Amino acid sequence: MLGQLFGREDVAERFIAFRNDQIARVTTPIAAMPDLKRPLVMLDRIPGYSDGCCMSFGRENFGLMVEMAGGRNLGSDLLPGTFGTINSETIIARDPDVVIVTGGNWNALAPGGGWVGLGPGADLPEARRKLAALTQRPAFVHGKAVAERRVHAIWHQFYNSPYQFVALQRIARWLHPELFATLDPDATLRDLHEHFLPIRYRAGYWTDLEAG
Repeated sequence: MLGQLFGREDVAERFIAFRNDQIARVTTPIAAMPDLKRPLVMLDRIPGYSDGCCMSFGRENFGLMVEMAGGRNLGSDLLPGTFGTINSETIIARDPDVVIVTGGNWNALAPGGGWVGLGPGADLPEARRKLAALTQRPAFVHGKAVAERRVHAIWHQFYNSPYQFVALQRIARWLHPELFATLDPDATLRDLHEHFLPIRYRAGYWTDLEAG
């Protein structure tokens, strides 16, 4: 519809094809492996923005992306809506294999907060430091994901963006690094900027807990 409104139908069709191809790079291999072991994932929604623990996603939004990427979203069985809260005791009892934090720049709303600052041009060493600090909360500090360093952070705004397929690829790499060893979500995002966006690419959309 936007392509029609702006007289750019050709660009819109190319973007739709690009987007569908990039999604298929994840969903096609997953569909071909019905016996794939799906890790349990705790999606930690904007932690550090407030003192509470722990907001998460149900079956939609990032929860759907986790399922499409070959994971089991913890919130899908616990939260009836798109968003909700999972208490610390439940997280400890379920002991997720992977924790994925969503982060962004909320300095105007929660200055100096513990949230993980992500987005174009983000300070990634600082984001990694804050991610490490969040792992010390009671719900996570003794968990499998922290012990195995399978804790990651991703830009929160991917959830309502037409290029959430980049997040889908990044999550797939985190959940199944061997299956998606040749998939490069950073290269996908660079291609998106080069072919469809009027601004230059700047890194800063995700980070990981440092090894060791």
